[in-house]
Amino acid sequence: MKLTSPRKVARRLHGMARPPLTITAPPTGVTAEWNVPITARDGTVLRANVFRPAPGSPGDLIRGGGPVPVIMCAHPYNKDALPKKMPWGYLPSPQYRVFHQPEPITFSAWTGWEGPDPAHWVPLGYAVVVGDLRGFGASEGTGTMLSKQEGEDYHDLIEWAGTQPWSNGKVGLLGVSYLALSQYRAAAEQPPHLAAICPWEGFSDVYRDFAKPGGVREHGFFAMWGKITNRSGRTTEDLYAQALNRPELDDWWKSRMPELSRINVPMLVCGSFSDHLLHTRGSFEAFRRVSSKQKWIWTHRGGKWCVFYGDEAKATQLRFFEHFLAGADNGWEQVPPVRIAIHETGDAPAEIRMVSEWPPPDVTYLSLHLHAGGQLTQTPETADTSLAFANSDGALKFRWQVPRALDLIGPMTFNADVSLEGASDATLLAAVRVIRAGVEVPFEGSYGFGRDVVTHGWHRLAHRELDAELSTPWQPVHTHAKAEPLGPGEIVPISVALLPQATRLRAGDVLELELRAQWLFALNPFTGQLPARYVTSSTGSTRVHLGGPHSAEIRVPVASAQ
Repeated sequence: MKLTSPRKVARRLHGMARPPLTITAPPTGVTAEWNVPITARDGTVLRANVFRPAPGSPGDLIRGGGPVPVIMCAHPYNKDALPKKMPWGYLPSPQYRVFHQPEPITFSAWTGWEGPDPAHWVPLGYAVVVGDLRGFGASEGTGTMLSKQEGEDYHDLIEWAGTQPWSNGKVGLLGVSYLALSQYRAAAEQPPHLAAICPWEGFSDVYRDFAKPGGVREHGFFAMWGKITNRSGRTTEDLYAQALNRPELDDWWKSRMPELSRINVPMLVCGSFSDHLLHTRGSFEAFRRVSSKQKWIWTHRGGKWCVFYGDEAKATQLRFFEHFLAGADNGWEQVPPVRIAIHETGDAPAEIRMVSEWPPPDVTYLSLHLHAGGQLTQTPETADTSLAFANSDGALKFRWQVPRALDLIGPMTFNADVSLEGASDATLLAAVRVIRAGVEVPFEGSYGFGRDVVTHGWHRLAHRELDAELSTPWQPVHTHAKAEPLGPGEIVPISVALLPQATRLRAGDVLELELRAQWLFALNPFTGQLPARYVTSSTGSTRVHLGGPHSAEIRVPVASAQ
């Protein structure tokens, strides 16, 4: 689906010039302390900004003038990089211009990048603490991103906040992206004063979720992000350079992954269906693998920031924290663990469904088999046949006409026997879209891209070994421990994990599976999905074997009619 209309391009330019963002003046009734020094266990001085209710303010009165619970975040993006006051208002971060949001956003001038807004939380009776991680912003030392050291430093920040005279001793963590994934590291250290975490979209496995999904190297956003963080702080290593030199999932990659099984505090995690290129997989994996018995996942397919700062999300976060940080008997424990936003198109949900587990217990997997004529049917292809596409620019497409209205909820899996011609390894992309009345249905995607497919999955064919411990009946997980090149004419079985989604289909819709070696969208802000970019195959061809002794299918998760 391409954006070619001059009117649409003009709208995109207008959105860059005037993003749908309102930044309000700093709030009153707040005691603000800037660059408060906090000494870590090894003597390194970290620094944080602290916002808490002023005496006699609404936030102070809510807590009866006593100590308050703490909302906290820590990150490498410089806590003091706040919206700058200009004669005409406040200057937003450039990301809000580049990455379009489908709904308006409002926060105060004391709101750092992807963090909680003190103007929202302090009047509700909370202190907000925003810390610079080691080596970044005003904190001293040299940092190592995604490391255990970050978790230990965050532990020490939490313990400081939990023992201040204005604190009630209960600290909760909140934030988006790095401010979410850093929570996993901190919580795995089990600081005594940590009472709850709310990671709002954050990957938990940097290799599988972001840097090398399916073993395929991302070198668009990852390269840009790596350069920015290297320039803005003092770090021990270049993350992107490491990624270039480590194609397999080795001990270095493993050392950059949090021990999710050590997390035992209550957790409300946001798992979006719109951030497939960055945080979706890791959020759902965190929900599955965290040890806490008190955990909830809240899903959506909207814009990352407009949802986080939106009324519904903030109300949910408040109810969660009021229960676990302030001791409110507000019925939170009776909230079902999984909130599913089902989408028929775009970013607005068609239905919100509350269920007990993910994938939902009423889901059954339907196998749709690939046929040489381009059909997807519930019966396998009988003829021993195959189809091939050029890895440089080819593709195969298969379609299934939906017989009745239904909901697809969960991840999908593509299984097939494949071989290569003119290559010993290749990238394979499996993408699923919906065609309605001859027109592709658009969905919200990563980086503010509003014309995404339903779901997709990458797979490097030489990385086909499955991880028996991490794989589930509904989602294959690969070890990525070694490369196994294909020999000439060798036919091998592969399984491709397509990312979680929740999509409503109408009777007569067409579900289309596309197989190719290249990414779907261009690298530009008008017709493409800037800055997504992947190292893909350009030589040889991939052959999919369909019938006879071979099989090729996509397994789709069909929910029971409600």
